[in-house]
Amino acid sequence: MLEHFNQEMCLGGKTASGHFCASFGLSGRCIKELTTIKSLAYDGWFIKRYAIELERYHGELQDHVKEAVPSSWDPEYLARFIERFGTHVVVGVSMGGKDVIYVRQDDPSYLHPTSIQKILNDTANNKFMDSAENNCLASQELCNTKENIVVIHDRRGGRRGKMYHGEWLDTLDSEPDVISMILLPLTTLLRSIRGSGFVSHAINLYLRYKPPTEDLHQFFEFQLPRQWAPVLSEIRLGSHWRHQVNTWLRFSIFGPKLYINTIPVDVGNRPVIGLRLQLEGRRSNRLAIHLQHLASLPKSFPLSDNANAYLSCDSYSCSNHKKVKWNCFSYVCTAPVESDDSLSMVTGAQLQVEKKCLLLRLRFSKVIGATLQKPPQWDQSSNIGYFSRKYGGILAFISKEGQKGRPKPGDKTIGSNTYSAARPAPVHTPKLQRFVDTTEMIRGPEDTPGYWVVSGARLSVQNGKIYLLVKYSLLSFVVQCETQASEQCFI
Repeated sequence: MLEHFNQEMCLGGKTASGHFCASFGLSGRCIKELTTIKSLAYDGWFIKRYAIELERYHGELQDHVKEAVPSSWDPEYLARFIERFGTHVVVGVSMGGKDVIYVRQDDPSYLHPTSIQKILNDTANNKFMDSAENNCLASQELCNTKENIVVIHDRRGGRRGKMYHGEWLDTLDSEPDVISMILLPLTTLLRSIRGSGFVSHAINLYLRYKPPTEDLHQFFEFQLPRQWAPVLSEIRLGSHWRHQVNTWLRFSIFGPKLYINTIPVDVGNRPVIGLRLQLEGRRSNRLAIHLQHLASLPKSFPLSDNANAYLSCDSYSCSNHKKVKWNCFSYVCTAPVESDDSLSMVTGAQLQVEKKCLLLRLRFSKVIGATLQKPPQWDQSSNIGYFSRKYGGILAFISKEGQKGRPKPGDKTIGSNTYSAARPAPVHTPKLQRFVDTTEMIRGPEDTPGYWVVSGARLSVQNGKIYLLVKYSLLSFVVQCETQASEQCFI
């Protein structure tokens, strides 16, 4: 369906356009919403009265546009370029009117494709018949929350107001409106200009993740390579390692020991954007904590040189110790670990065991000159309270291209490319996997506005399994930029 909408505007790829999002009632930043869509369909009238199209290949950019192209990856200037000149040039429009019914089925919805087709046909037939109950306003939305079905009626062109479909048709000639456009990517006109590759990459990121324009500068600051710490080469898999570990937990009298890797993981002055629990070793019997961080520190994120020491709960007076299993003598401290300073972020982590209780310790560094944009948010693993879902078929003329080729859990996107995470593969089937959830808790560019940092975490126990919950904060800066009005860039 994405490709179909893009082809109408002469656009390539599978990036959701604003037209697509608006038609099916999605927000402008819908990359995550696409993963919850089960099926899409539409039916209606498209009436073209006339079309205007420029000689698109004979255009040339004005000099002030060429001069605004930065010669290097500069987030501030790239954000300013997109704010001033946009991403596409309109080279053609079709005028007329349209009266369309759009249907969106979201998960979890168990209606069969034939039922969705019937809803579409019945709604379209009723709306386009001139009866007393069908003189409706344009852009009405009808939601069936029980079945997670959204039906949107969109009428463009003609006279506004309540009227029958036949009456509306008679007003198209006097009041036509734009019903489709032909767009030319601005990057096609920048190919011979120095620095055009950086602009092209920035525009692709903007179109894919759709961050708010006011957050573009900081969004681009965070589009750096991401990596896990410790790196794979630092994870020792030799059998001699277990003799160096004297901290362990056991979940039954005769069950296997879960050794705890107590070596601190420190990423220096680099923002941490994700955490995970990992079973290391040849037998996958050593629990460790891994951190995903940016490869370098963004320019807009100066950190205090005096980083705080590791923080954790007071294991001797803490009342949040919880048994992993009712009949075992191993505990987990479920108290949240967070800094008293709301402008601090995590830059290190460590697991410890005291009196058969697993503890989480975090290292914090303060961000200088930042403000807290919104209240922090806690994320938990989707496996907590997980239940199976049944998925039906897909309607004809409905596609889920947005989900094909999506990165698998653990894969990372750097720019426009996807790289697999450096998670060590177990040599043997992990026997202790049933006690530890190893889901990667990450926020990246697809989590609007795209520059979340980890500011706390805590361990949790649910149904005899250890989980990791992560706290994210959104820190922003007041950037002094020259306010520029939108300018014409194509002649």
